[in-house]
Amino acid sequence: MAKMETKTSLLDNMIGVGDMVLLEPLNEDTFINNLKKRFDHSEIYTYIGSVVISLNPYRSLPIYSPEKVEEYRNRNFYELSPHIFALSDEAYRSLRDQDKDQCILITGESGAGKTEASKLVMSYVAAVCGKGAEVNQVKEQLLQSNPVLEAFGNAKTVRNDNSSRFGKYMDIEFDFKGDPLGGVISNYLLEKSRVVKQPRGERNFHIFYQILSGGSEDLLCRLKLERDFSRYNYLGLDSARVNGVDDAANFRTVRNAMQIVGFMDHETQSVFEVVAAVLKLGNIEFKPESRVNGLDESKIKDKNELKEICELTGIDQSVLERAFSFRTVEAKQEKVSTTLNVAQAYYARDALAKNLYSRLFSWLVTRINESIKAQTKVRKKVMGVLDIYGFEIFEENSFEQFIINYCNEKLQQIFIELTLKEEQEEYIREGIEWTHIEYFNNAIICDLIENNQTGILAMLDEECLRPGTVTDDTFLEKLNQICATHQHFESRMSKCSRFLNDTSLPHCCFRIQHYAGKVMYQVEGFVDKNNDLLYRDLSQAMWKANHSLIKDLFPEGNPAKINLKRPPTAGSQFKASVATLMKNLQTKNPNYIRCIKPNDKKAAHIFNDALVCHQVRYLGLLENVRVRRAGYAFRQPYEPCLERYKMLCKQTWPHWRGPARDGVKVLFNDLEIPEEEYSFGRSKIFIRNPRTLFKLEDLRKQRLEDLATLIQKIYRGWKCRTHFLLMKKSQIVIASWYRRYAQQKKYQKIKSSAIVVQSYIRGWKARKLLRELKHQKRCNKAVTTIAAYWHGTQVRREYRKFFRANAGKKISEFILQKIIQKYFLEMKTKMPSLSPVDKNWPARPYLFLDSTHNELKRIFHLWRCKKYRDQFTDQQKLVYEEKLEASELFKDKKALYPASVGQPFQGAYLEISKNPKYKKLKDAVDEKIIIAEVVNKINRANGKATSRIFLLTNSNVLLADQKSGNIKSEVPLGDVTKVSMSSQNDGFFAVHLKEGSGAAGKGDFLFSSDHLIEMATKLYRTTLSQTKQKLNIEISDEFLVQFRQDKVCVKFIQGNQRNGNVPTCKRKNNRLLEVAVP
Repeated sequence: MAKMETKTSLLDNMIGVGDMVLLEPLNEDTFINNLKKRFDHSEIYTYIGSVVISLNPYRSLPIYSPEKVEEYRNRNFYELSPHIFALSDEAYRSLRDQDKDQCILITGESGAGKTEASKLVMSYVAAVCGKGAEVNQVKEQLLQSNPVLEAFGNAKTVRNDNSSRFGKYMDIEFDFKGDPLGGVISNYLLEKSRVVKQPRGERNFHIFYQILSGGSEDLLCRLKLERDFSRYNYLGLDSARVNGVDDAANFRTVRNAMQIVGFMDHETQSVFEVVAAVLKLGNIEFKPESRVNGLDESKIKDKNELKEICELTGIDQSVLERAFSFRTVEAKQEKVSTTLNVAQAYYARDALAKNLYSRLFSWLVTRINESIKAQTKVRKKVMGVLDIYGFEIFEENSFEQFIINYCNEKLQQIFIELTLKEEQEEYIREGIEWTHIEYFNNAIICDLIENNQTGILAMLDEECLRPGTVTDDTFLEKLNQICATHQHFESRMSKCSRFLNDTSLPHCCFRIQHYAGKVMYQVEGFVDKNNDLLYRDLSQAMWKANHSLIKDLFPEGNPAKINLKRPPTAGSQFKASVATLMKNLQTKNPNYIRCIKPNDKKAAHIFNDALVCHQVRYLGLLENVRVRRAGYAFRQPYEPCLERYKMLCKQTWPHWRGPARDGVKVLFNDLEIPEEEYSFGRSKIFIRNPRTLFKLEDLRKQRLEDLATLIQKIYRGWKCRTHFLLMKKSQIVIASWYRRYAQQKKYQKIKSSAIVVQSYIRGWKARKLLRELKHQKRCNKAVTTIAAYWHGTQVRREYRKFFRANAGKKISEFILQKIIQKYFLEMKTKMPSLSPVDKNWPARPYLFLDSTHNELKRIFHLWRCKKYRDQFTDQQKLVYEEKLEASELFKDKKALYPASVGQPFQGAYLEISKNPKYKKLKDAVDEKIIIAEVVNKINRANGKATSRIFLLTNSNVLLADQKSGNIKSEVPLGDVTKVSMSSQNDGFFAVHLKEGSGAAGKGDFLFSSDHLIEMATKLYRTTLSQTKQKLNIEISDEFLVQFRQDKVCVKFIQGNQRNGNVPTCKRKNNRLLEVAVP
């Protein structure tokens, strides 16, 4: 992908107009067309001065990456193309560097992207502020508070799949370095009526669907819930599933976020139990019953749901059932209890569900604040982020829309006031004369709603508090009387006759001319929603719960703290909250993000002109532009202005030596711009008309083209000259190399000729010398031959008489010597491997070498055995010595021996030192244990086997109980006289004891073991080592053993075994013990 061109100014490569202040001409059509043009090119952000307009793209755009964060970090607001990161960076740097508290106000209607905008602001601030373990933990907790609040406070509406149904204001607190310390969240007017009823096509709050979809089977069982949405009356079925929304995955995200924020496991469980209780409240249904006195009362149809609710909340079932059927009214010292009919019972049920969920949400906000609040008490800097519902105009508008639109009226009021104030302060700061700006002041609308005497909220509270019959109609009649003459109030029944024939305004409605347009409100439900009444019986029932969280949610239910004073109404509470919010915002430097929804289909690439035009009107964006450009439409510091336009004047190009302000003066004078079109501030140049700025841009564009042409000309000349110089240098190099090459070739030719001549001469001389040498050699050879023959003749004559007597002996010795030498050389190459078990040996070549051949074989075998033994450790030598001893004792004598050859002798099979079970036995034995094995001791009386632990030490043989570890018998090795066993393939052996010894009281021992060969060998070696006497090993199929006073014959026979191949032992009589061997 090609690298995106870097922008150095808002005006570079601009699609449409990036700042609406520069739009020319300015009207509604050009404003909408500019937004549409930028939206079609994926430019969703546009400025109005320092205000950011954000269009919801309904798709993911690659403009929020970490690279983008770094691109906008520490950059001037107008330096790059419009972006929410630019506003976030400006606010953060003002807070960090100028010590100014900031607030970011995000407004717009539902589905315009306010919540996402607030997340982007927080994520940007988290990315650019400090690092560190504690700082990262604070940032993570601040960011993870969003998923929790969204799950409990957001819902799917017809306009937005993740609509915030509450207002949120978060103060993020920073230290002097700009690192986050914590935060405080305030919530406004949760739409709790959604808990019990949702409009068609909308859902309840997300958390209900998330628990049912993502909760484990164990969790749902503990909450007494089922996954089927249709089981719960409070969940609308027509929009239970939302395309692209994974409720199960979101539930896992919420649980993880709650853990990060700091919720304990029992707190999370308590929250889910309250949510489950709210769900199950909707399934409680009532039936009418008539009492004897004629009064109607209600009874619960099916008490199973009530029972499960009481089990979840820890409330006595009878207490809650009575609270749904009776209402107690207290007046001074009197209590009056009345029954509730079916309608009143359903009202009480829904009121309880709404209050329970609303109070749970407030508790969640408080609990999150406890986790994210700043832990230090140092002076803090604050950045507030306001994400609150936008202006709402539905087909049916009720009390909630009235309150929301009142809040937006107040925000619009403070927006205009702070914008004008900011403009005026900048003019005064720069020394520019301030002129009064005409604008629509919506204070008259705010007064219509919030006036303490004649305001709509005041009259609504008065109706709610008035004794007697109070209905929505009486409230409307009062409005018609008090507000009839107000220019922004309309009603069908008002005293103003102009509305009597207005059929578009029903009798049960009134209309208010808001700054954003006319909105018609239905008075039905105004009184009940404002009262927000919860019967005291239900509050007291909740307080009696054994559920700590529910008990904390209803403190007024405590009988010790009964307050007969009527609680404040919802309208008065919200009015006070808005007043506090406005007071808070006025103490901070404001930053605005105006969110706009391009279409109602929640689809990408669709721009509905009429819908956007409607939002532009009620957001007052055109009026904002007019306020901004009422004096000077554009202002810019001198340095960037001079840097951008210096090429338009010869005196300032390429470098201006002097103050930037003087350079701008020279520049504007040279361009002959009329003086009334601009004004010089202390640090900025102010341009009155956008046409002047666009003229500068056109001149700059033309000048850049001229400069580009000049640069191209100079570059081409430089390139051609550089090429010429390179060619010239290359020609010189090539010529020098060629001349060298030609001389080298000439020299090589002369040298080759000289060598040929030299070789011919040297060849002739060599051949001549060779002929002379050959002749001399032949002469010398002839002389030598003649002398040899002569000397031979003389020797033969001298030794002839001795030669015939000794020649045979000499020849024989010589031949014999050669044969032996050849024999040893051949043996060197035919030697076998160094393995002691390798029996290969080369055949003897001659018969007379037989004894030598055998002796050499013996010596070689002894040598390689020694080499093999030298590799052994002491432990291995001991093992082989034992194996050798076993071979001498049992080979060809005991049928069991061959099977034991390949088995290593381990000795300590029980690992007594490591097994805690044998700690008592280990403590009782002080000597080194040579063998520890479980054997079967044969009972002397009946031949049955009993498991015993057989221990052999350096001086004793010990028998111990396998279960308890107690030592049963101890026999010194000196008392062991003989070991007897059969020649069969069995493990039976007898240990014979010395007569008269202390251990021989009960007679000899008869054992059975799987390691007979090892045990007999080790017993033999240990006895020999201790007593210096060989232990007698008797191998016979019949032998005698001493049992007490009797001698018993042990006889081994062949027989079929019932239990497989295991030998069996049986006492036949007093003198015979038979062992059946397979």
